[in-house]
Amino acid sequence: MVKALVATDNSPAQLLIRLVLGVVIFPHGAQKVFGWFGGPGYAATVTAFSAMGFPFWAIIMLMVSELGGSLLLVLGLYTRIWALTIGTAIAICLKMNHLQHGFFMNWFGQQQGEGYEYHILVLGIALALVLQGGGMLSLDRVLARDRRRGGILL
Repeated sequence: MVKALVATDNSPAQLLIRLVLGVVIFPHGAQKVFGWFGGPGYAATVTAFSAMGFPFWAIIMLMVSELGGSLLLVLGLYTRIWALTIGTAIAICLKMNHLQHGFFMNWFGQQQGEGYEYHILVLGIALALVLQGGGMLSLDRVLARDRRRGGILL
């Protein structure tokens, strides 16, 4: 099971999309957890998401996937798991908050909310990582290689 999770090739494309997704998602997690980048921080995030009906465990998982998952994506450690959790979070966000506003972002302030074009891009990147893994320079490659040699890193 672990072998299937960490298996990947030496693709520079997978490296690139893994880094991009990690770097783009990290500020979202930092907003929710630390209040960085103008975000609400932990307590306000829990309050806001609780008011929307999310259970506490789901709010914590969202923060873990956006903050910790994005950092682990950059490192390429368990890429498939973190890409799946980030993709799931974005899909929920798309369904709950953006689908009703149409495809396009609110570039000119003429819509009531933001469209879902960004979410489709994130979902595409996440799906590519789930299917192919972390690629070049990922810790997944190191784990897969060491398991083949009999090393115990897991």
